[in-house]
Amino acid sequence: MNSPQTLLSIKHVEINYPSQDGNGWITAVKDLDLSLKQGEIGCLLGSSGCGKSTVLRAICGFEPVNAGEILLRDKVVSSPTIHIPPNQRRVGMVFQDFALFPHLNVLENVAFGLQHYNAPQRLALAAQWLKRVSLTDKANAYPHELSGGQQQRVALARAMAPEPDLILLDEPFSSLDIELRERLSTEMRELLKNNNITALLVTHDQFEAFAIADQVGVMAKGKVSQWDIPYELYHKPNSRYVADFIGRGVFVKGIVQADQKVKIELGELSLDQDHATQVGKEIDVLIRADDIVHDDHSPMQAEVVQKTFRGADFLYTLKLASGTQIFAFVPSHHDHAIGEKIGIHLVADHVVTF
Repeated sequence: MNSPQTLLSIKHVEINYPSQDGNGWITAVKDLDLSLKQGEIGCLLGSSGCGKSTVLRAICGFEPVNAGEILLRDKVVSSPTIHIPPNQRRVGMVFQDFALFPHLNVLENVAFGLQHYNAPQRLALAAQWLKRVSLTDKANAYPHELSGGQQQRVALARAMAPEPDLILLDEPFSSLDIELRERLSTEMRELLKNNNITALLVTHDQFEAFAIADQVGVMAKGKVSQWDIPYELYHKPNSRYVADFIGRGVFVKGIVQADQKVKIELGELSLDQDHATQVGKEIDVLIRADDIVHDDHSPMQAEVVQKTFRGADFLYTLKLASGTQIFAFVPSHHDHAIGEKIGIHLVADHVVTF
């Protein structure tokens, strides 16, 4: 069986903007490398201003590149000397606000991008896509009559209807509430996978990224720090920035012991062979919320300094005897007061150190 073809390839791309004073350039994207195979879903994850939306605009053809190249199906569509117009790239875009036409009904919105067909064909194809996104009963409704989740599915159907090679999604869930975001991220992944559609989305929400994407790139200051599967990003971050960005965690001081162990305030942990270093050396150990277990019988005590109710559990901020603060997920039937001391113990299986 042949492996899927590489559909999107970005090689050493740099994108610059003129500075506001006009005396220089600001680098928005620097030495960017990533690729997606046919049917794969990728995500650029990062905080505001890191350059992730600029990458989408460059792939669409709305933003020129100053160095490197962008290829779709092995054809260069952007480089310092080549710029294929957006309407010739076979790229669909789902915008942050969905950008539905308020004066067109749902069926007409989906049919809008099918101008190369005659009117009956356009409406027939649009109806097929509405069926795929389970909105056949809303064909004659107008955007303002739909929920946020329904509007999003219409926007996705409209982007998919012309059968583009690639779909780009710019913060597709940012205007929706948390519960709806979680449900729709799963639905969107199923829709894209069932139709073998290659997609790249950008978001600042790691839970959204992990729920949808096969490959995730953590971006900072215009560069991808790590492009990997979600599991590897969480358990094997390649830099302190990625380790700090992914998951709820803090770095605590540790001293390397004999027999490949590290001693921290919470106890001793085994180091991987890769992390072996000289005895007595001080290192930073990443402790995440899921590394700490609430245990009434533990002699190790920590003070509750903050708590966030999340339904099934609390996210506790705990202060150790040294003053160091850590996080812990605790089942919500353990409702402890601020200032109360609780028993905890360490259950970290995989140690991340820097």
